[in-house]
Amino acid sequence: MSLPEALLYIDGKLRRAAGDKTYDNIGPWTGEVIGKAADASAADVDEAIAAARRAFDDTDWSRNHAYRFELLKKYRDLLFANRGKLVQIARDEVGSAIGAAARAQIDGALGGFDSLLACYADVKWQEDRGIKNEYGFDTKRLVTYEAVGVVGAITPWNVPLYVNVGKVVAALLAGCTVILKPAPDTPLMGSFMGELAAEAGFPPGVFNIVTSADPAMAGEMLTRDPRVDLISFTGSTAVGKKIMENGAATLKRVFLELGGKSAYIVLDDAPNFPMVVMGSMVVFHAGQGCAYPTRLLVPRSRYEEAVKALEMAYAGFAGKWGLYDEPTCIMGPLISKRQLERVKSYIDIGVQEGARLLAGGKVRTDKGGGFFIEPTCFVDVRNDMRIAQEEIFGPVLTVIPYDTEEDAIRIANDSIYGLGGAVFGSTERALKVAKRIRAGALSVNGGMSITGDLPFGGYKQSGMGREWGREGIEEFLETKAIGIRAS
Repeated sequence: MSLPEALLYIDGKLRRAAGDKTYDNIGPWTGEVIGKAADASAADVDEAIAAARRAFDDTDWSRNHAYRFELLKKYRDLLFANRGKLVQIARDEVGSAIGAAARAQIDGALGGFDSLLACYADVKWQEDRGIKNEYGFDTKRLVTYEAVGVVGAITPWNVPLYVNVGKVVAALLAGCTVILKPAPDTPLMGSFMGELAAEAGFPPGVFNIVTSADPAMAGEMLTRDPRVDLISFTGSTAVGKKIMENGAATLKRVFLELGGKSAYIVLDDAPNFPMVVMGSMVVFHAGQGCAYPTRLLVPRSRYEEAVKALEMAYAGFAGKWGLYDEPTCIMGPLISKRQLERVKSYIDIGVQEGARLLAGGKVRTDKGGGFFIEPTCFVDVRNDMRIAQEEIFGPVLTVIPYDTEEDAIRIANDSIYGLGGAVFGSTERALKVAKRIRAGALSVNGGMSITGDLPFGGYKQSGMGREWGREGIEEFLETKAIGIRAS
């Protein structure tokens, strides 16, 4: 495996970092170097911010709606034309098995791009609020919606193209200018977007990309710099809190999509109960998803039935994961050695807390030099255990029994997080339960609640604001009231 060098894209130009400084891009499948990435300096980041500020303040980018839309349609076509390259980057750089790379990593992002273009038609730029008599004279009132300004988009490594598109395309459609800072582990996915932006002919400074080995340097600059008006961040809750703290000095607006510990609730009247339980396995993309339901809640009256179903499911999955060339494979390695050590430490914690390890739990060095860990399932878990409360971000499922429907709702909501979730049961009953879960995206009986035309975001410490859909574009707008004397 080898990938091209990831370059910076600043002020309309692809280039290397100052001093030709680079860092190694490590492949999750092998643990070896698969490419190089430009290691941006503080001067590079400053140049990107300055370019984005000039493009917003000194050009008509934010006001020329038709031009923006046509340019982004051209950009969309270039991404679609390069789908094969994007899938390969997702496989080699992100470590996504091919069955997950094509579906969630790339096709989900490309479909989301189309959804944002479609939603653009529903965005209101001006509303007539009519004439009202105040203080003895008539005033015609207008409400206008305008781009917030310069956006710093800080994105994670788990589904990089999907999150990059969700932030960058929405912000550009809104009329903002953007500095994208991809995660250090996945620089090429961001850099390749810059290559295609150059080909599309974006005006200088409208869209900029800076990659850096240091996960904090560029982010610190973007979150503190007064020239940046809004930060859109997806990542851990701890970092999200730091971003709010950094942005407070300039009262910077923030969108935060943070951690999750979502519940997968199976009611006692769920049709095909064993199959529904088996579907809770946290294996897709090795469980590296913030909204994945990682707490399985099953009725105590059917608990043993659920455990037997899971035993069968995990036994049947053995040998079907960690396969680079198998088209049906959906689970590859974790992204890095650091993440492997983190996930293993939580498995050790689960054992120490007294949960029973039903399946998995081992690091698999026999899979090669990459960062492989077995699909893992804990049963006999209490909701106050750390493995039930803290985000692990790996292929680890925790199984928790509940006594009544009210008990299931209580357990599901007993979390600092509120990002996603799923409920299975008779439709009317499952919908009532879903409406009582304090989370931003709920699936009922397998329905898709996370798509490019629906708003996505969290309750509680899972974040603030919404991404995707019309709401995702409106996240990047300011509201202005105008009064025109009419008499």
